[in-house]
Amino acid sequence: MHRRRRTALLLSAAIAAAPLLTACGSDAHPGAAAVVGGQRITVAQLETRVNEVRDAQRAAVTDDAQYAQAIAKTGTLTRDTLHGMVLDRVLHRAAEDAGITVTRKEIQTMRAGLEQQAGGAKGLETAWLQQYGIAPERLDDNLRLQLEAQKLAAALGTDTSQPAFWAALSKASKELGVDLNPRYGTWDVDKSSRVDAKTPWVREVTASGTRQTA
Repeated sequence: MHRRRRTALLLSAAIAAAPLLTACGSDAHPGAAAVVGGQRITVAQLETRVNEVRDAQRAAVTDDAQYAQAIAKTGTLTRDTLHGMVLDRVLHRAAEDAGITVTRKEIQTMRAGLEQQAGGAKGLETAWLQQYGIAPERLDDNLRLQLEAQKLAAALGTDTSQPAFWAALSKASKELGVDLNPRYGTWDVDKSSRVDAKTPWVREVTASGTRQTA
């Protein structure tokens, strides 16, 4: 895809392998992969998200050797998926604090533009799956996050690479009191990021392509 049109944020994790999931080791939050704003993200919910990606990858790659190779190339899907699930809630809280809403029509408009550049709905779904580990059924949710981030940055009179944007996310992280199961790392409130994540979550996306920001 070519690199043109207006940019947006892609909030996602990289495609990676999924280690075996077990119950949370924290006595305070049994069965939880994370607690955000007093609400649990359960290990079962995390496992479901990981399986969605794996199932989509399996459907897209029918050759066993190619599928095995795709799995072998990456190794942190579970942790990166949890990172995305937590960040989803943090960004949504920051957007709410700023009075920002995203309509279904806005999501559909953004998706239509991306689909046009990707050669259709299937092309867009395949690109998001291969590049960012987003299962087809989660694509609209991801586009909502992009729009929330875009609008939040605009409301702050900045962009997503600047301190003002990250300060808003840090504030939301503190308000929500993010608590990760230690097996998945810890949450850095100042950076609004899971500590030891190996891939950045912010990428600049155009309606016709992507490029990673600094």
